[in-house]
Amino acid sequence: MPIQINLDKILEEKGMKSNELAEIIDITTANLSILKTGKAKAVRFSTLEALCKALECQPGDILEYTAE
Repeated sequence: MPIQINLDKILEEKGMKSNELAEIIDITTANLSILKTGKAKAVRFSTLEALCKALECQPGDILEYTAE
């Protein structure tokens, strides 16, 4: 898939665990895992906003387009 999710990289840079992030943005760890692995079919803007706020980053830091 040409859209890459960089959550693992950002979490490592911030020294944060997935379960901590899931709690902060109020989603289940299972749903966060689906997003992190790129298996999500869509991302709500409210979830993207919460991720950016919690991780102090921009949407482009989380989502990356790479040509196939």
